[in-house]
Amino acid sequence: MSDVRQTEFKFQLPLGYRDENGTCYREGVMRLATAGDEILPMKDPRVQSNPEYLAIILLARVIIRLGSMETLNTNVIENLYAQDFNYLQDLYNRINETGSSAMEVQCPKCDHNFTLALEDPEMP
Repeated sequence: MSDVRQTEFKFQLPLGYRDENGTCYREGVMRLATAGDEILPMKDPRVQSNPEYLAIILLARVIIRLGSMETLNTNVIENLYAQDFNYLQDLYNRINETGSSAMEVQCPKCDHNFTLALEDPEMP
């Protein structure tokens, strides 16, 4: 019996990134972070002058696909809507702390608790 751990997680941005041509990119894939992903950006002058910039570099390193974009860099992450940026930070924290994109939620109508994966196509 093998213990295969999921290392890549699909996501769909709430609003989507719009490039200079107006094309919207919403679906993507984020991978688990490595120790290097979290340590190497600390040497970056942008992080040294503004520690909040670390999140931008981390996301640019671990998002391996966003729609059909050929390159994803810090410029793309900087230009995300705040709602999408917050969504990706939450996903990053969830998958790197628990190894899962799932979260416990409660139905507002019947108060039933259940687990919902962020990549669930049924998600509103």
